[in-house]
Amino acid sequence: MLRWPLVTGAGFALLAVMAGAFGAHGLRSMVSDRALDVFQTGVTYQMYHALALVLVYLLAGRRLSRRLLGWAAGFFLAGIVLFCGSLYLLVLTGAHWLGPVTPMGGLCFMVGWALLMAAGVRQRAKQEEV
Repeated sequence: MLRWPLVTGAGFALLAVMAGAFGAHGLRSMVSDRALDVFQTGVTYQMYHALALVLVYLLAGRRLSRRLLGWAAGFFLAGIVLFCGSLYLLVLTGAHWLGPVTPMGGLCFMVGWALLMAAGVRQRAKQEEV
């Protein structure tokens, strides 16, 4: 069974809660409202996709393609690192060169969801063949 998405997803969910608290309490007086919004976007997307990793774990016990689920989880993980990580670093360091990295992370999120959808479609097609 794919266990790593559960552990990774729970870890990233924990970090999202911690980052959200840091943003709400530690960053508020240090950065602009716009920067705080950008940081919060990273927190929100991190939580969504941490939960997506947990969902992949839960779906792995069903008759879905483990290969597709594993790839979906990998893209969710890459998206968290690239999308959320670049937003966090942009706010914390002001390194604007990170801007082009963010859409690559967004693309990883989209690919992850498409792979998860493909796993569901493929599972339904297999059931109809039987």
